[in-house]
Amino acid sequence: MKRKLVDYFRRIAPLSDEEAQAILDSMVVRTCPKGTHLLMAGQVSTEAYFVLQGCVRQYYVVDGEERSNGFFTEDDWVLSIHSMMNGTPADHFLVCAEDTTVVVGTEQREQDLYRRFPRFESISRMVMQKVLAEQQGRFAAYLTDDPEQRYLKLSRTRPDIFQRIPQYQLASYIGVKPESLSRIRKRIATRGKPVTPRRKA
Repeated sequence: MKRKLVDYFRRIAPLSDEEAQAILDSMVVRTCPKGTHLLMAGQVSTEAYFVLQGCVRQYYVVDGEERSNGFFTEDDWVLSIHSMMNGTPADHFLVCAEDTTVVVGTEQREQDLYRRFPRFESISRMVMQKVLAEQQGRFAAYLTDDPEQRYLKLSRTRPDIFQRIPQYQLASYIGVKPESLSRIRKRIATRGKPVTPRRKA
């Protein structure tokens, strides 16, 4: 399982055997039970996570209600970029939606690798650019798509999420109440489009 991170980096740039081994040697792996918070709103984020197995949900609390705005699964990076870069308290939560195993990254471990292998710094920049582009894409889509479009896009790009996340959290993610999500599903089914099987709440 640990080699997943090495494979991820190799998709970004070629690695020598020595560089791959250095990544493996520096890795700190943490397994967290479902419900574990990796970050609480108000905390300053000091860690980044790479998901080896499981699912992490990002959410805000607005008027006493949880508003989900991201689900991160295998081979995804999970990090609070603004909080980490600026040393400011996060305004959201990161919680394990399943039993989850992650690689834990810190600034110190990152700098240690840079000193030994300076090329890692440019690889890390490429990874960060990829993560930022993905986040910007999700944010832009959230501003322009209506709830049904969000549902259809999620079912097309992340069908596994429908089996892993309760319906009320999916409804929160696309910006509707659970009953409205049911109406969206019925409307799509009426038009003859496939409806992703749902996980019970």
